[in-house]
Amino acid sequence: MTLAPTLTTLDSLKAGQSATVIHLAPNAVGGRDGGIDVSRRLMELGFVPGERIRMLKRGLPGGPLAVKVGQSTFALRRFEAALVSIQPE
Repeated sequence: MTLAPTLTTLDSLKAGQSATVIHLAPNAVGGRDGGIDVSRRLMELGFVPGERIRMLKRGLPGGPLAVKVGQSTFALRRFEAALVSIQPE
């Protein structure tokens, strides 16, 4: 019997841990993000299915997350990171 891979969201990844992006959830335009399509913005930054990412640092509870994608580092708000489904390594 083969177990299905464990999926979670980027906002729960621990500092120093790597993962692969599996899926980006759609978000409602005009919500907390001020009308910006956050999922599209994340994809433009490189958060695309199959991409390897690494959590560099978790700020204070409720604070931003520092995430490395390719050669770039981004600060994400937690609700943005919650849109990214990942498979931890």
